[in-house]
Amino acid sequence: MTDRIKLLPEHVANQIAAGEVVQRPASVVKELLENAVDAGASRVQLIVKDGGKALVQVVDDGCGMSPADALLSFRRHATSKISEASDLFRLHTKGFRGEALASIAAIAQVEMQTREDGAELATRIRIAGDTVQSREEAVAPVGTSISVKNLFFNIPARRNFLKSDKVEYRHVLEEFQRVALAHPGVAFSMVHNDSEVHQLPEANLRQRIVHLFGSRMNTRLVPVREETQLAEIDGFICKPEFAKKSRGEQYFFVNDRFIRSAYLHHAILTAFEGLLKPDTYPGYFLYLQVPAGAIDINIHPTKTEVKFEDEQSLYAILRSAVKHSLGQFSISPVLDFERDPNLETPYAYQQRDAAVPKVSVDRTFNPFAEEHALRDSQPAARHAQPAAPREKRPGWEVLYDGGNPEAVSEETREGWTVASGGSEGALFRANAAEIPEQAGVFQVGRKYLLSHIKSGLLLIDQRRAHQRVIYERFLRSTTQREPATQALLFPLKPSLNPSEIHILEGLKEALEAMGFGFGRTGEDFVEITGLPVGVPESEAESILDGIVSDWQRHEDGVHFSQSDRIAKALAQSLAVRHGTALEQEEQLGLVNDLFGCKEPGTSPFGKPTYVTLSMEELEKKLS
Repeated sequence: MTDRIKLLPEHVANQIAAGEVVQRPASVVKELLENAVDAGASRVQLIVKDGGKALVQVVDDGCGMSPADALLSFRRHATSKISEASDLFRLHTKGFRGEALASIAAIAQVEMQTREDGAELATRIRIAGDTVQSREEAVAPVGTSISVKNLFFNIPARRNFLKSDKVEYRHVLEEFQRVALAHPGVAFSMVHNDSEVHQLPEANLRQRIVHLFGSRMNTRLVPVREETQLAEIDGFICKPEFAKKSRGEQYFFVNDRFIRSAYLHHAILTAFEGLLKPDTYPGYFLYLQVPAGAIDINIHPTKTEVKFEDEQSLYAILRSAVKHSLGQFSISPVLDFERDPNLETPYAYQQRDAAVPKVSVDRTFNPFAEEHALRDSQPAARHAQPAAPREKRPGWEVLYDGGNPEAVSEETREGWTVASGGSEGALFRANAAEIPEQAGVFQVGRKYLLSHIKSGLLLIDQRRAHQRVIYERFLRSTTQREPATQALLFPLKPSLNPSEIHILEGLKEALEAMGFGFGRTGEDFVEITGLPVGVPESEAESILDGIVSDWQRHEDGVHFSQSDRIAKALAQSLAVRHGTALEQEEQLGLVNDLFGCKEPGTSPFGKPTYVTLSMEELEKKLS
């Protein structure tokens, strides 16, 4: 009987492990940056080309490695972070399983150059597909430089699953931001396609956030600080008025490690309850320090999901800390029954110094001089005749005495002026014969439009119908390449982070085809010089925020073009809401525009825009 179970070859086992550790270029960036931090580096540089597909290089000035350690670091489960199983429960480093370099070397072309302090020469190792190609001495500064080229070069199927360079670059940028936020005391820099993206000096936490997300972020941050026996919480939350439709600026760090936690995120939302607009999410940068034995970070291959020993208590502490900060900095209302509002200093005078009042006295003032002058200048006024009384019009008493207005004489009526207010009972007409013929559409519950057709009744969802109209209008302007643009007298400058700016730059051509106009682009803003006709200026920033957030949520969608997705996002933002009262002309115009569309039966999102009720169905319901 033959044996069927066999040990996998080393290179096959490494490729399987690589599938867990390395999913895209951003995974490589995360592992290499964390290794650089664990090596005690004070400066770390990231160099990326083609979104990380062609090159990911990390250069640090850490402790470096000896020649033996450099070669051993590419072996599976070879690590300096732990030595026994109990170490897994008191981890203080990022990487600890020894799988990162082995997995990366199995699916890419890797070159490592490292030198430890005190060594005269560095060690250079080249590995491709888990095979060591060369090992030699070289001249290099203290530290380590690792270059990863042509990711998944030996697994074409995996490489085909990678997204476009822009999408992969944005994932790389997110991983860079997470590591940089977790370690503000380390200087980071990033270069993409020979263009510098970030140059972050050593700074405190607030400065690091501002350097990454723009100077306007400085005025939006509210500090959070709480220290208990269970956990120590530090960081910042964003003010409620700056909440966004996307969840981009939400960062949790536990023991200087980025994590995702829906449970803790719910604690933040609960603390913000009643302060946020619908469909918006608050931003936060929160750092939790808990004992190493109270957390398990080895439950997920990417180590972004963790398990806490006492999640419920941590939930309550976090919610209380955020609520306290919102109240302490007057973001949310606070009830203080002992506070006397009459003794509070007005806001406009809080920064002013107390001023001594000045009293001026006019010692030559005579209060009787003016009276004597007036009496002498008008001597005839004392002898003037009293003014004649106003003419009294007869007949006005009848309006207040309950008398009959018909009894008033014709002469009296000529002096009356009657305001015209329409015919009596005009507000209570209910006869169908009095309704104009063109008013064939009625609004029901401020949500539906009801109209009659030959076969029965037509019930239209006003929001979905408007979405279809807007969607086809923007697609038509894109196809015809003749967008209608309204120029802005004063350009708008919405504040954006680098990731959002990168998304807008990729969508700029499609947005310009729909009527948007763009000016210069800064580090944390994009100048908007024109808007499509029909887009209100007050809604411009919210609409662009919706487009960016929609792109972030569905970035991997390849079944639709940019124009189609932008048109859908615009339709979602601009369409009339349920609960909006429409005038008669607006109702008729919406119905006519809907049935002028190519596909009036469905909204851009595949939902029906109207239903019909035939006479037979009505008769059955009334029988």
